[in-house]
Amino acid sequence: MVRSVKLRRMGGSVGATLPKGMAERLRLEAGDEVLAVETANGILLTPYDADLEEGLAIAAEAQKRYQGALRELAR
Repeated sequence: MVRSVKLRRMGGSVGATLPKGMAERLRLEAGDEVLAVETANGILLTPYDADLEEGLAIAAEAQKRYQGALRELAR
């Protein structure tokens, strides 16, 4: 499902409010943690998963470490 959400100022940050039906379908409640992942197509919000967060950190470190090699492989 694709829905438009409005960004609002929340203190020094910017936040988005999920529509009630979407939050219910995804079993998300106020106070739940989600991961925000920057992708080539935008932002992916996914329920918090410690294993996923650890995997993303490992991938980011590998990308940084092997940036030159990855750039050459992309040619």
